[in-house]
Amino acid sequence: MHPNFKNVLQGLSRRAFLNGAGGALGLTALGSLLAADSQPAAKPSAVLPAGLPLAPKAKRVIFLFQSGAPSQIELFDHKPELEKRRGEDLPESIRRGQRLTNMTAGQDKFPVVPSMYKFAKHGKSGATISELLPHLGGVADDLCLIKSLHTEAINHDPAVTFLTTGAQLAGRPSLGSWLSYGLGSENKDLPAFVVMLSRGTGRPNDQPLYDRLWGSGFLPSRHQGVKLRSGGDPVLYLSNPPGIGADLRRDMLDDQAALNRIQLERIGDPEIETRIAQYELAYRMQTSVPELADVSGETAATFDLYGPDARKPGTFAANCLLARRLAERGVRFIQLFHMGWDQHTNLPTQIPGQARDIDQPCAALIRDLKQRGLLEDTLVVWSGEFGRTVYCQGTLSATNYGRDHHPRCFTIWMAGGGIKGGVTHGETDDYSYNIARDPVHVHDLNSTILHCLGIDHHQLTFKFQGRHYRLTDVHGELIRPILA
Repeated sequence: MHPNFKNVLQGLSRRAFLNGAGGALGLTALGSLLAADSQPAAKPSAVLPAGLPLAPKAKRVIFLFQSGAPSQIELFDHKPELEKRRGEDLPESIRRGQRLTNMTAGQDKFPVVPSMYKFAKHGKSGATISELLPHLGGVADDLCLIKSLHTEAINHDPAVTFLTTGAQLAGRPSLGSWLSYGLGSENKDLPAFVVMLSRGTGRPNDQPLYDRLWGSGFLPSRHQGVKLRSGGDPVLYLSNPPGIGADLRRDMLDDQAALNRIQLERIGDPEIETRIAQYELAYRMQTSVPELADVSGETAATFDLYGPDARKPGTFAANCLLARRLAERGVRFIQLFHMGWDQHTNLPTQIPGQARDIDQPCAALIRDLKQRGLLEDTLVVWSGEFGRTVYCQGTLSATNYGRDHHPRCFTIWMAGGGIKGGVTHGETDDYSYNIARDPVHVHDLNSTILHCLGIDHHQLTFKFQGRHYRLTDVHGELIRPILA
């Protein structure tokens, strides 16, 4: 044991050390770094066999989550005939008793409002995309647009929770945690599951997001996501405290691991083993994460590709660039949350900035992955939690309108590993209110993501409180027409 560390421990009982001194030194706080196993194997902690049930097309996922629910009517689901119906009350034959939120349930009228933005066809596929997203139009032949996704939740928190965990109630493991549990990590020096957050310019004070959205639920806690910060240490408590050098930190970790192993032998709590593993991962991350976050070696052409915000830490553009760097380093699941899409009112003044935040960075990410040979085994998913109503929330004027929550249909896109490019799947009615063809449920989306990674969603299970749980519960069908 290092002599300086002996001095620290003098006069402390073992229990006091575990519960107090370790935290004071910043060690126990490293429990937030619960994302991968410390074993040096290529796929540590994986529960699925090396020979996966299916032939995987993707090795990793980048999930671009658009929190607040982007309006499909303004971005992807072009309905030109709505111009003729502007201001008309939405027919009951279309609404069909659809439940409403408290924000519009009291309205006497539900005036139809078409998008005020132009659409054009892009690429050989002829994908119809809004003028708000010109850069995405440039990569249209790499995208698979799904216009018929639907969900069961009508309010933000349960809907975001449902899409990220497969359940509306909090407490289930997130998609990234399931993948960490099922496949493990490709890089022993980085977490298997990394999360980054950014605030949109459209509505910067939008509703918050909660750490449980990337939590491990009832899975071992080493599988929860690690959140990278845009300021200070990329991960909390990553740096050594003042006066603690690398050699002393190594000795401290060795001694604490020895104590934890004694406790593990006594009570057999698997979370103690997780704690040992995460301290080791944190030690390795002290080198790997600063190298990851240092983008000074990126070329000017790369920054230009991702746009003017790419040099501003914490922006969606900067996070997309980091997502590519994480993908290069073998991180299994990378999830970007971009807030600010909740346009209940003032949509025309809010959505242009919100779309500008994500348009060039998303297209750049597709191009950057493709030119590096990574897109073919990286699955990129872009989605919000639900869609937006065709009718106006509040007062409709010549220049202003808003849209309420709409779970019945919304548009997402996918690209890369295992998914056909240049495809549009699903169709909505003339009002973008009901699905007219090829409905896709959230569970279908998640089962298809797992399939692209070589996992049969029926087989990835975890026994908890006497029941075998899975991400898709007892549901989920593959979206076969979009599979490459």
